[in-house]
Formats: sequence, structure tokens, C-alpha cells
Amino acid sequence: MAATQKRIIYRHIDLEGWSADIDCYMKDGGYEVLKSAVARPREELCAEVEKSKIKGRGGAGFPMGMKWKFLDRKSGKPIYLVCNADESEPGTCKDRPLIYQDPHQIIEGIMCASYAVNAAHAFIYIRGEYINGYRILQNAVDEAKAKGFVGKNVCGSDYSCEITICRGGGCYVCGEETGLLSSLAGGRGYPRIKPPYFPAVMGLYDCPTVVNNVESLCWVPQIFKLGGEAVSKIGVPVDPGTHVWGVSGQVQKPGRYEIETGSCKLGEFLYDICGGPLAGRTFKAIIPGGSSMKILKWGEKFNVKRPDGTVEELRVEDIPMDSASFMSCGTAIGSCGMIVMDNTVDMAEALANLNAFYAHESCGQCTPCREGSLWISRITKRICDGWGRKEDIDLLLDIADNICGRTICAHGESVAWPVQSNVGKFREEYLSKIERQDMMGGQARLDNNSYRLI
Repeated sequence: MAATQKRIIYRHIDLEGWSADIDCYMKDGGYEVLKSAVARPREELCAEVEKSKIKGRGGAGFPMGMKWKFLDRKSGKPIYLVCNADESEPGTCKDRPLIYQDPHQIIEGIMCASYAVNAAHAFIYIRGEYINGYRILQNAVDEAKAKGFVGKNVCGSDYSCEITICRGGGCYVCGEETGLLSSLAGGRGYPRIKPPYFPAVMGLYDCPTVVNNVESLCWVPQIFKLGGEAVSKIGVPVDPGTHVWGVSGQVQKPGRYEIETGSCKLGEFLYDICGGPLAGRTFKAIIPGGSSMKILKWGEKFNVKRPDGTVEELRVEDIPMDSASFMSCGTAIGSCGMIVMDNTVDMAEALANLNAFYAHESCGQCTPCREGSLWISRITKRICDGWGRKEDIDLLLDIADNICGRTICAHGESVAWPVQSNVGKFREEYLSKIERQDMMGGQARLDNNSYRLI
């Protein structure tokens, strides 16, 4: 059976005759879930989210219901809800269509979630480059407020909640929730140490805070409408629901596709939905979940342990499209920003490009990340510029190993994981590249006037 899409969150995206205004959304039943939700007990709504077993769609994959459950409701402080729309992971662009084409689905999700956790105020932290997206969302908030869905006495209830939209400063680490909260509060976008800065206890303004991304919050009305039990039966039990995959790189049909978890395999997805490789080429490598995830080499095999204790050999193209299956193969789906590389790609050049980005985006708090990311970037540039040394291969791996687990936030892993997997799986390509450069002799190196030794 060919792989197919199942559009739930993306049901309105690119729909003929659809517009972003509130009247169009309400004609399709928009805000009806919010109207019914404000009449239900909050504990019941939170329990439905927990029963759904929906995981966060922002990258970490933490169960949304559990995150809500951790909220410190006894502190006496106000509770805040923050929508993370700072979509800055290279290769990821799945939230943007929701912001631009279906903003009221996001607004309804925010208000449903805000009521359920009894948030005093909600915020949308949007990527600074999404200028038009900011304007569209602000217009949607104004429309919803005019009709009583945002602001005082939501839907005629005694619950009141405002939504404030804040544009980010173009900083990648603000996608990490504590860095986002620091920026939202007016400080530098520095991630904070957990503990004590768990957002559920010490979040925005040191108050209990829920941080969910755009796609996650769009699931909330679906959970309230269908029930947590029903949603948990969509897809595979360990990762229910659908995922919106943003596919870029060397495929026939790059784009954004929503599929039910576990409904197809990676190979089926890439051939049936994405059209396969470009003419005359073959797949070489896949980064499944945004550029910070570990790379998969096309054709490699894995020994995967099944729940019954048996071990099964699994090829890359046979990996089921759910988070647990990718984790069993040593990588993760992250933000579902799939990057496809074919046999024309120079893996050292591809890694050097990523390394330059991550070195630029390090906030500088942690020495291993601040220094290590720059060293890694310089070494891969050295290899690509023709000055590579055989010992650089192990040096790259050594630096990456010494970054992992030694930083405040996961930016350290974002630097290290691509290096560990790319160099580890394509070592012979790096070695061959360096040996070819050695055979060219010193004159070719001297011709590169832009390069300086480090």
C-alpha cells in the first residue's frame, strides 16, 4: 500500500477557498471547542491531554500532558502559557504555514490550553524573520478579541486571558524554552540551568509556565473535541497522532506532509509522497529531524531490539515513521525537518556548512560550546579549503565528544551530534578527500589566498 497523508493539523493548509480571517475559520466550526471547553472542569481537560499521550512537536518530544501536570499550582504565583513559534532549526518550516494560513487554529489552541492550566496571560514568541506572520497573528488575536474569544470573560465565562505577541531577535538558542523565557522577559537569550529553572516551577518572571510549540497547541482542540482516548489510538501507541514533516534537499517533491505515525516506512515516504531522488541520482544520507539530529546513511542496517526481546535487523529505508523507531536506530525525529542528501553531496562541505551555523549561533555561556563549536567549524573549513590533515578526522570526533553533556542547553549536542554521525559514517570520504589534497601538492594550497592557518 502506498504511503498517504492524513491531514488533521494541516487540514486547512493550501485548501482552495480558505482564508486566514475569523469568519472563514468559524464557518468550519472554529472556536466551538473553546466555547464548550470553558464550561468543563479544568482537571478533566488536563486529564484528557494526559490520556492522549501526545508528545510535544517542538523537538524534545516530551509528553504534553506530563508537562502540564508538573505545573506548580500551589505557589500562589500567576501561571503563564507561552507558544513557541521561534522556528529556527535549519531544515524546519512546518509551523510557518499554520501561522500564515491558519492563525485562528493556533489562537484557539492557545486559549483552550490557557483555560485548562488556568493561565493568567498567554504569549506567542514568534521568530523575528516571520514579519508577515507576526502581522497575521496580531490581526487574528484582534479578531478573536472582538468576538469574545480572547480577553475578558472568554466566551461569556468568568475566565479572562490576554494574548501578547513578541518577536524574537533572530537567536537560534531562543528555541530552547529557558532561553526563550529569558528573552521574553527582556533579558539576553541565555538558556538557564535545570534545576532550578524548570519552566513548570520557575519560568517566565520566575512563575510557573507552560511552553508548547505551535503544532503541539494545535492538537489541544482536537484532544478536547475527540477525547484523549480516541487521539491516543491514532497512529502507534508509543507516539500517537500525526507528524508534520518538512522535507528539503534532493528529492523530487520537497514540501510539508502530515502523516499518521507509523503508517509507512521511511523509504515509502520518500518515494511515494516525496517522489524519490532526482533523475539519475541515488539517496546518500538523511537527517530526519532538523540539522542537529544524527545523520542516517542510506543503505546502513541496524540491530533493533523489539518489545518482546527479539532482535531484528532493520534497514534505513524500512524505519517506521515514528519517534521510537528512529530512536532505536540511534537518531531522533526532533522537529521533523527532514533533510535529504543524494550522491552528489560532498559530506565534508555539508558538515562545514552546518558547523559554521552552529558556531555563529552559540550564545557563549558554556566554554565547551563556545570554543568547541568554533574549533570544529575551523577544522572542517580547513579540510574543505585543501589544508586537511589525517589527524583532523579524529580531532573532530574528540572535540565533539568533549562537548556532549557538558553544556547548559542542548546546543552543545546540536554542535556535536552532526559531527559524530557524519564523520563516523563517512570517514572514508573524509580520508579520501584529504589524501587527494595531499597528492595535489603545496601549490594548490598556496593558490587559496583566502585561507589562513589556525
